[in-house]
Amino acid sequence: MRSVIIHNPLSGFGSDAIFEFERALVHAGDECTFRVLAPDFVPEDVVGDADDFDICVLSGGDGSVTGLLYALRNRNVPVCVFPSGTANLLFANVGNAPEPAALARACRVGHTASVDLAEISWVDERGNEHVRGSGIMSGTGFDARLMEAALPKKAAMGQAAYFAAAFANPRPTVEEFTIVVDGQKYHRRGISCMVADNAMIQGDIQIVPDCRMDDGLLDVIVIETQDAAQMLRPLFSGIVDRSGKSIGRPHLEFFRGREITVRTERHVPLEIDGDVASSGVTEYRAKVLPGACNIVVDSMSSYQPCSDAPARFADADEIAFPKE
Repeated sequence: MRSVIIHNPLSGFGSDAIFEFERALVHAGDECTFRVLAPDFVPEDVVGDADDFDICVLSGGDGSVTGLLYALRNRNVPVCVFPSGTANLLFANVGNAPEPAALARACRVGHTASVDLAEISWVDERGNEHVRGSGIMSGTGFDARLMEAALPKKAAMGQAAYFAAAFANPRPTVEEFTIVVDGQKYHRRGISCMVADNAMIQGDIQIVPDCRMDDGLLDVIVIETQDAAQMLRPLFSGIVDRSGKSIGRPHLEFFRGREITVRTERHVPLEIDGDVASSGVTEYRAKVLPGACNIVVDSMSSYQPCSDAPARFADADEIAFPKE
């Protein structure tokens, strides 16, 4: 088996887990290339030769991993997402077993799922056009300001930096959003408008029900509150009802579609998968890229296909986890 591991050492707190994974992945006769990303890496350059390998492992935070996934879109390369970041929400939404040895076995078994990505485009305050991929959520308003405020503290505080930033801004600015979903226009007021390919956050809480990355659709989520304290209601409902199917989500409204445009009356920051992409936009567009990537999945994942196919590579002792 020929594998390439692409690792971002600046993501998260840093850990030797990726090296433990490498030791479990590589067997006698295999070839493994290990690449450490520079701070100014260009995703397309990093994965330019990915088709020469049997599997590509992306190790880092949500922002760097989804950027690399976007560079790998529509290429028939099995990709394993390895959680090395602060939140690792993309990995959590895939749902694989997190232990390095378990992920190594999943790579050798080689079962994959075809999943969607979102493509986000916008024009910045200088008139420059930008395009990026997204595997989790993009948004304008409170969530983008929260990411912006948390950034200096992430290295020291981890996920707690997001909560500290939220408590530091108890009265978020209410924005006027114009949202176009597959040609249908909506006008809404709220503190944030997000577009999600995945909508599960920490604690396995689904912000909206049935948001999946294999349905060819994106979810638009509007947080219709006046202050941060009102966010406690949807958070509490998420703890009681993680799937969101029983008691719903107060103060949240959502739409579903393939092509979305979000406009605001003034410049607001834009975040994509936890990274601040622009400090000021008045409009951004999102469209779904159906089945853009082949993600390695194990039997813990809800995306595991019903397949009795044999393991792709020798010495792959698949862990048998019970289905829920």
